[in-house]
Amino acid sequence: MITIAVDCMGGDHGPQVILPACSDFLESHPEAHLLLVGLPEALKGFVHARATHVIATEVVTMHDPLEVALRKKKDSSMRVAVQQVKNDAAQAAVSAGNTGALMAISRYLLKTMDGIDRPAIAGQIPNATGGATMVLDLGANVDCTAEHLLQFAVMGSALVSVLGDKEAPLVGLLNIGEEVIKGNEVIKKTGELLRTAAKNGDLNFYGNVEGNDIFKGTVDIVVCDGFVGNVALKTSEGLASMIGSFLKAEFKRNIFTQFAAIVAYSVLKALKNRVDHRRYNGAALLGLRGLVFKSHGSADRMAFANALNRAYDAARNNLLDRVQVRIAHAAPLLAASAAPV
Repeated sequence: MITIAVDCMGGDHGPQVILPACSDFLESHPEAHLLLVGLPEALKGFVHARATHVIATEVVTMHDPLEVALRKKKDSSMRVAVQQVKNDAAQAAVSAGNTGALMAISRYLLKTMDGIDRPAIAGQIPNATGGATMVLDLGANVDCTAEHLLQFAVMGSALVSVLGDKEAPLVGLLNIGEEVIKGNEVIKKTGELLRTAAKNGDLNFYGNVEGNDIFKGTVDIVVCDGFVGNVALKTSEGLASMIGSFLKAEFKRNIFTQFAAIVAYSVLKALKNRVDHRRYNGAALLGLRGLVFKSHGSADRMAFANALNRAYDAARNNLLDRVQVRIAHAAPLLAASAAPV
């Protein structure tokens, strides 16, 4: 039985979306149990044999400063959900709440793994193959050293090996060109470390990739700092929204475009599904001594259920152990690269 703690108060919609998503998840996962964390009045209408209510008295809002979320709201639904992982009452926690607060609370309660300096946010962006490219970091770390990026690559490899069932996923380093000589000094050093890591068997390194490779599906994993990664994520979400709006507008414009849309309905539906971020909702906070997944704040019922799916798969396949094994294998390289010259 895999137990997941759910922050039922987080995100733009809170319990009205999260609780129905939990119901869908439980129906499709007969070996799962949920700890539903929230205000008592928000949870009282939800009853399921494999769901337990865990009461919290406070809620972290999307606009709360980190100091308030971490130091003052100590009985928030977000913190209580993560605490269930800390107490070994749950194997994973899922929240759609404030990303910065979730990372701060998770890092404070769970601490980082040995060999990891900074946790990273790893999420999937739909690509042209019909699948998705794992990208990290998506915003937790704006400024990164080459050693941090190497850690991200190793952790991302463990994540994709679990969720994508690929023992040696292909890793690309995001750069302004494919050539080894391109990029700033951090990126050049990172490339050197990743090539050495590949020779040592720590990961499967493809080389430098460009932004369009994320959407082409050239590699399984793209490594970058959190500033660039967050821009790429928001760009992809904007592209998906633009395609949806364009299709709606063209369908309404006149009788000719309506007829064309009807004829091409199956193709248009396939395109819409391919760029639908809801299919890949649920970003992992990698590098912690416990599993925490971040759902998009605006997630609907389907999207939040998919975030629960990702947390369940990670727990069932022992993601923490796999990350630790890979980091331990790469430890000599990490120590050598961090040593003063």
